[in-house]
Amino acid sequence: MADLIPVAEARTRVLEAVGRLPAEPVTLADALGRVLAEDVESAISVPPFDSSAMDGYALIAGPAGELEVIAEARAGHPAQMAVRSGTAIAISTGAAVPEGATAVVPVERTEAAGAAVRVPDTEPGANIRRAGEDIAAGETVLRAGEALEPAGLGVAASVGRDSLSCARRPRMALLVTGDELTDPGEPLAPGGIYSSNSYALAGQVERAGATLAMRERVADTAEATRAALDAALDEADVVVVSGGVSVGPHDHVKGALAELGVKQHFWGVSLRPGKPVWFGTLGDKLVFGLPGNPVSAMVTFQLFVRPALAALQGADPSISRTAARLDQAVARNPRREQAVRVRLAAGHDGWRVSPTKGAQGSHVLTSMLGANALALIAPGEGEASAGELVEVELL
Repeated sequence: MADLIPVAEARTRVLEAVGRLPAEPVTLADALGRVLAEDVESAISVPPFDSSAMDGYALIAGPAGELEVIAEARAGHPAQMAVRSGTAIAISTGAAVPEGATAVVPVERTEAAGAAVRVPDTEPGANIRRAGEDIAAGETVLRAGEALEPAGLGVAASVGRDSLSCARRPRMALLVTGDELTDPGEPLAPGGIYSSNSYALAGQVERAGATLAMRERVADTAEATRAALDAALDEADVVVVSGGVSVGPHDHVKGALAELGVKQHFWGVSLRPGKPVWFGTLGDKLVFGLPGNPVSAMVTFQLFVRPALAALQGADPSISRTAARLDQAVARNPRREQAVRVRLAAGHDGWRVSPTKGAQGSHVLTSMLGANALALIAPGEGEASAGELVEVELL
């Protein structure tokens, strides 16, 4: 790692290596969070007919008077006759405006008079929702590359779509290396620690819209490492390995990847925490070697793996970036960019960030608790002062 590359360059190299996953049909009921692979055009106008915005009476707009009530129009049950001079039709919200009617008067502005109703002066168009007022037939309502939110599902349903073409979810293989790792619930042996990365990284995988095809704890031997990586490359579009990418005598990941023909794109980023991150490819498969320290693993996943997963699905990989002002000074690192765990909140002058409480060491996983962003602090002397505008990566 003699030549550490900047974070921005590392992200660029990752994204340059990313292809696009194929599309597949997804039912609307299963499409939340999926990334659209098509523009969605409406075949109909929404609403598809002029409809009432109020419960009341459909009538011909004009002066106050007493009108004969000749029928009723309910949502889903249009009136079977037209409004004519001197008459009104009782109408429910959402019901089709009857033929001949030019306005709707709300029921609370009327007075019943037996089989008739007294109405005030009414202007043409009052309380009528026009056909196509929300969506015009032929209009593009959703765009390829958008991750579907609840409102998007509602819009798709409103134009009659019961399925959508979405990018296939990336299949992920997650390997965590280390003889010291113990599964939660098992007794700790001398020198053992519980395996937190397996669960934290799996959570990040799910949040990023991928599916976990394989999760395995790998012993610190060359044979076990190579076998696990070989199986992972067969199973997944993206392989993430936590630990084993440094230069110690029990770090076997780089050697195993080289034996398996994985091409290295970089090893070592000018980042704190997360310097010994590795990235390579085998054909269209992406391989990330993340540090074993838990915060370093989560930070490097966010900065490098998450953008790759977005790009694989055709989404904008930079959508999680914004800018915010520091609430307090942060000491700079002389040589490396820092990813400081912060709380992002709205202030009177825009977004503000403040570091989470406690130490920010790469092994201090509790520094991630309550963090909803990473503040990226450029290297240099002195400190980034309170009020300084910094780039922020949203978690």
